[in-house]
Amino acid sequence: MKRTEGNKKARKAPTARSAGTKKIVLKGTVSKVKPRKGELRHVPWSSVPVEQLNPLLGRHFVVGQNIMLARVLLKKGCIVPEHCHANEQVTFILKGALKFWVGGKEIVVHAGEVLTIPPNMAHKVEAVEDTVDLDVFSPPRADWMEKRDAYLR
Repeated sequence: MKRTEGNKKARKAPTARSAGTKKIVLKGTVSKVKPRKGELRHVPWSSVPVEQLNPLLGRHFVVGQNIMLARVLLKKGCIVPEHCHANEQVTFILKGALKFWVGGKEIVVHAGEVLTIPPNMAHKVEAVEDTVDLDVFSPPRADWMEKRDAYLR
């Protein structure tokens, strides 16, 4: 195993298989680009085009210096396959409900509720109703910004 600065053992990357189920591991979800200088911006959602990823899933997002806020639009029955990423995620349901499979549990998150997902924790999602959610990621999702998110398309 590689050693890192300070002679600490490096963490192993998540494996591609977990309990017999295929899991998509998203490499490169953290941008290697030098962080931008912070700037004040006022962004109406109506000014950010919705990216239609598939017939049941659309999203648009705004990226800050160290965080990303995504507005995700899911139609009932939309499935986001199991995946994990190096980004911490906070999900707030504005309308509808999502069922998450995470950490060996099924959790239904309804409008007005929040779910926090630590970095590198595998999760799968199903929209049990037409849903609008806000997802906050830290650091921003480089794979989304660079359109390297084939698991959603």
